[in-house]
Order: sequence, then C-alpha cells, then structure tokens
Amino acid sequence: MKQDLYPLSRTLILSPCLKEDNSRSSSEKVDLDAWKEVMKSGSQEVSETVSEPKELSTLAAARETLELWRLVGRPVPENISEEQLKAFMECPSKSAKRKYLKYLHLKELYKKNSKRKMDEKRERRLETQERASETQEPKKNPFVCLWSSSMDKTYNWRVAQSMIFGQPLVFDMSYERYMSAREVANAVRQIVLSEGCNRRSVDPFHIHFCNFKDDSLYHKEFIKHYRGAWDKLLITVTDQCYTDIFPKDKLIYLTADSPKVMKTFDHDKIYIVGSMVDKSIKTGVSLAQAKRLGLETAALPLEKYLLWNCGAKNLTMDQMMQILLTLKDTGDWKKALEFVPKRKYCGFVNKPMHELKKALNLVNVLKLGKRPEELQKQFANNYSKRLTQK
Repeated sequence: MKQDLYPLSRTLILSPCLKEDNSRSSSEKVDLDAWKEVMKSGSQEVSETVSEPKELSTLAAARETLELWRLVGRPVPENISEEQLKAFMECPSKSAKRKYLKYLHLKELYKKNSKRKMDEKRERRLETQERASETQEPKKNPFVCLWSSSMDKTYNWRVAQSMIFGQPLVFDMSYERYMSAREVANAVRQIVLSEGCNRRSVDPFHIHFCNFKDDSLYHKEFIKHYRGAWDKLLITVTDQCYTDIFPKDKLIYLTADSPKVMKTFDHDKIYIVGSMVDKSIKTGVSLAQAKRLGLETAALPLEKYLLWNCGAKNLTMDQMMQILLTLKDTGDWKKALEFVPKRKYCGFVNKPMHELKKALNLVNVLKLGKRPEELQKQFANNYSKRLTQK
C-alpha cells in the first residue's frame, strides 16, 4: 500500500506547481513583450534627440580644429560663418581645406586693410575741413555733385529703354556643376561688374540670365551682392534655355575654343557668354555646350591684333562686356582690345618691329628666363604668323 501511495502523492504535489509555472511563463511573456515595446519607443526618442545636435557637434569639432591650426600658426581667419564652416567641412582633402582657409584669411586681411585705408582717408578729409574752417578759405568747387539721384535715374532710363529696343546679350548660367563654390562666387562678382558697366554705357545691352535656377549657388551669391536691389534689377532672369527664347540662326556663342574667329560685330546677332570661372582651365566645355545645341560659335581675334605673350586666351566676363560695348559703339577692334590685361600681350601687331622685339625680350627674360637666341626664334615665328594672317 505504501508503494502505491508514493506516486499518487507525487502527482498530487506536482500538478499544482506545473499549473503555476505555466501561468507564470505566460505572464512573463506578456511582460517581456511590453518591455520590448517600451524599449523600442525609448530608443526612437533617444535617436531623435541625438540626431538633432549631430550637425552641431560636427560644427563644434570643425571649430576646434580651426583653433588648433591657429595655435600652430597656420593662416586661419579670425571670424568664420556657418556657411564657410560647412564649405570647409565639405572640402575633399586636407590640402583643399588648408587652401580654403588661406583664401578666407587673405580675404579677411584685404577687408581690414581697405577699412583701415578708408578710416585714414576719412581722418585726412576731416583734418582738411577743420583747417579750412579755421582759415576760412573759400571752397574751390562751388558746384553741387548731381550724381546720386539724377545720374541713377538716367542710367535706369537707358537700361529700361534697352529692355524694349536694345540688343540682347545672354549669360549662360548652366555651368554651376563645373565649378566650386569659390569659383561661383568669382563668377557672380564678374557678372556684377559687367552689369555695372552695361548700366553706365551710352547704349546698353538687354541682359538675359538664361538657365537660371532658384536656390542655386548663383542665386545665393547674387542676393549677397545685391540684397534688396536684386528684385529691382532691370534684367531678364529665366530658367528657360536661350534656344527656347531666341531663334537659333541669330545666336552666336562666344568661346575661346572656337575655330571660327569673329571679324566684325553684328548688331542683328545675339551673343552668348558662358558664366564660368575655371581656375583649372577646363578647355572645350563651352564649345561642347554650343555644339550640343547646334549653335554658331566665335572667338575674339586676339592673335590677329595682339602679340600674345603667354597664358590662356580666356577673359573675364567684365572684360568681355567692356569689349562688346566698345565694339557696339565704335566698331574699332584696337580700341576694344585695350581692355585685355597688359600682362597677356606685348603690344599690338601694327607697332614697329623693333619695339615689339624689345618688349618681348624684356618680358621673357624677366618671366621665362630664356636666352636671346631662343627669343629671336620665338619672335620670328610669332611675327611671321601675324604677317601670314594679314
């Protein structure tokens, strides 16, 4: 009887324990699932809070590196904006970052020097006014300067007339992908100078900015320069291509890579200037753009009128604007090409041979370090080319 009672007692004792374990495991599973959901929601909240200051932490790290470089003695600007700091972080290599900081440092020094000169000039002007008031000398110029309002109204009236009756001049703004942020800033600065030259001319062009995109680097740089006057500029800004606005047979793309040389200025044509600054001299980009659109191209006759010395035949956009305005008003190539920088050529071709030879010898000895025999050969080749072109 005892042997039969043992298994019964064991089953009676163990059965409620098993039921309790099953109930506990089910409740533990429910609690574990709830705990997982709570942890997931908490991790999401933490990730959201951490992702916000991530950019701030990278900016702070960049500022720390700038401070370290300043302590080491490298050229670093004293004040740097968040946009400049982001551009510094986007530089692909350490040498590019070092060059960008050097550029900002030199720019800051230039601003300080210009401000110092302006302050000195203001102090000198105040001193002269005080001396004149003490001695009570009469003013030499009794006339009032009529520049501010009347001249601006005259210029604006001319530009407004050119928008109706003037000859169009197109700036192609589709080269942003070929340039860095620094090159885009230089290009916009040249276009601003071009717009000022055009506004002050007697017979201005009707300027068109084609392929212009909002919120692009071009747009941001223009707003930096013009600020509130950007919306008041008397120019045509559009995101359309020039081939959609003007007939193709009237368009001429001006590029230094063109095999065709421009002979005369045509008042019935519409000239296109590429809005690109290429420090690395990317040859053939604008020519490929014109060929892709099936447009006629032309290059300035620099070798025909100038004894070219060295360097590429690319000119800045403000120089191109001055050349085109002079050609439009006078039609004289020699007068127009005086806006080419003097460092790029030795003189005009129609000058006497001994003057050209003397200038070429002096420039090449100072810059290139060539011998007189090599200079004579080079001069003979260059001058023979000019004679054959005539």
